[in-house]
Amino acid sequence: MKCFLHEALLFWGYAPSQCIIDNTNLARLRGIGKHAVIVPEMVAFGREHGFQFLCHERGHANRKAGEERSLFTVETNFLPGRDFKDMADFNQQAFQWATVRMDHKPQGKAGLIPAVAFEHERQFLVELPAQLPAPYREHQRDIDQYGYAAFAANYYWVPGTGRGTVKILEYGDQLKIYLHRQLLVEYPLPADGVKNQLFSPAGQPPPPHRPKNRRQPTQEEEKRLRALGPPLSAYLDWVLQDQGLKRHNFLRKLYLLSRKMTPELMRKTIQRAHQYRIAQIDTIERIALLLLSQGMDPLPWAEVDDSFQQRPAYQDGALTEAPDLSIYEDQAPNDQDHDHHNPS
Repeated sequence: MKCFLHEALLFWGYAPSQCIIDNTNLARLRGIGKHAVIVPEMVAFGREHGFQFLCHERGHANRKAGEERSLFTVETNFLPGRDFKDMADFNQQAFQWATVRMDHKPQGKAGLIPAVAFEHERQFLVELPAQLPAPYREHQRDIDQYGYAAFAANYYWVPGTGRGTVKILEYGDQLKIYLHRQLLVEYPLPADGVKNQLFSPAGQPPPPHRPKNRRQPTQEEEKRLRALGPPLSAYLDWVLQDQGLKRHNFLRKLYLLSRKMTPELMRKTIQRAHQYRIAQIDTIERIALLLLSQGMDPLPWAEVDDSFQQRPAYQDGALTEAPDLSIYEDQAPNDQDHDHHNPS
């Protein structure tokens, strides 16, 4: 919310003295309407940008009806018939549409042009300084032995040979990494949805090592499991839909379990686990043991080469004398000794 308002206000260079919002918890600490208490962090942000937040009264949602109407215009005018390569392309087209096309197009029955109206209204607004510090969030991260700091499921290489705890400042479009108040490196934020990727400074050779705790993908394990047959594919389609499942850990354990049994037993086990909606590896393993005990898939006989009896080592051992086990008979307690030492 702070990044959005900061970028918008700096684009126009002016801000109103009041910002009417609904009773959202993003800016409201408690209370409703005129009795609402704004979060101190947002109070400071508004003061820095020359305005204050005000919550509308209960049932006065039409106070922000103009913005709701603008959203309807976006849905019916901007989106239909457009193609987007990615979110960056989407945002660039939306920025061009909002600040160029719609800003100089007559609006409503009065035919008001927003760019012309703004020239009149800005004399009643608060002019902002050209440079305002952008909002950010602070994070603490440890550098691993290979020089990487993990953040938001990605890994960023930190130059230098020092290891320890660094401070990562997360801005709306970039990351800044500091060590002892010294800026070490800056990175642009990756696109939304990018995970488990390595980043290093542009124009420099890539680091020779990979991060210590980087998650290894499990596409190969999943591919081999699905190759065992339709029951495995159907089960994976079901179980991987669970958002709370630790996907990679589960696939690795399931693949290791499949290596311990025959493909036929694995198919029967997974088919039963799918039938009863089971997603715990230890329970799946018990199902396999149950099927074995019921004789549904007996263990194969071990292949033994009968020619072992012809080996010289076997023949020499077959002719040795039987071992003398009489020493163990002398050490065994008899009944009299037992009765002698028993007080009863």
